[in-house]
Amino acid sequence: MGRKVSRCAAAWVAVMLGCAGLTGCSSDESPSSPESSAAAAVKSKASSVASAANSAAASAVASAVASASAEASAALEKVKGGLDAKADISLGSVATGSDGKAQVPVNVANHDSKPRSYTLLVNFKDQSDNLLDVVVVQVPEVAAGGTAHATARSNRDLTGTVTAEVSDALRY
Repeated sequence: MGRKVSRCAAAWVAVMLGCAGLTGCSSDESPSSPESSAAAAVKSKASSVASAANSAAASAVASAVASASAEASAALEKVKGGLDAKADISLGSVATGSDGKAQVPVNVANHDSKPRSYTLLVNFKDQSDNLLDVVVVQVPEVAAGGTAHATARSNRDLTGTVTAEVSDALRY
């Protein structure tokens, strides 16, 4: 029985020493221990990684917008003998489709006495007026004095408050 008491006493002493060691740690102490320094370093590295990820995402978005804008401009350059037709175009309200892409109804009114085709560029912007996407909309053969309807859809998912504007339109 003496051995049992000795083992229990030894276990009790170990528990008490462990508790005493724990009471020496306090969250009120300044981060001077190696563990605190390591935690600060990990937190700093995580912040750097998050910042780099945000920067890379912003760069990818800017690249996608620049690419879409270049393609849209190239589409307009292909139109021969086109006349400015921005006054013939009106846009409805921007909505998000079931596919996650922004979409806006496009209304075209041909005020000419001949049937005309239209090519237009629609810019999607955020509430800070930053360009998010550019799309080309082709509206073929609108009857003389007639109207036609189309839909401009963003190339990628857009979130937040999105607006749309006709940046250029040609009739031919």
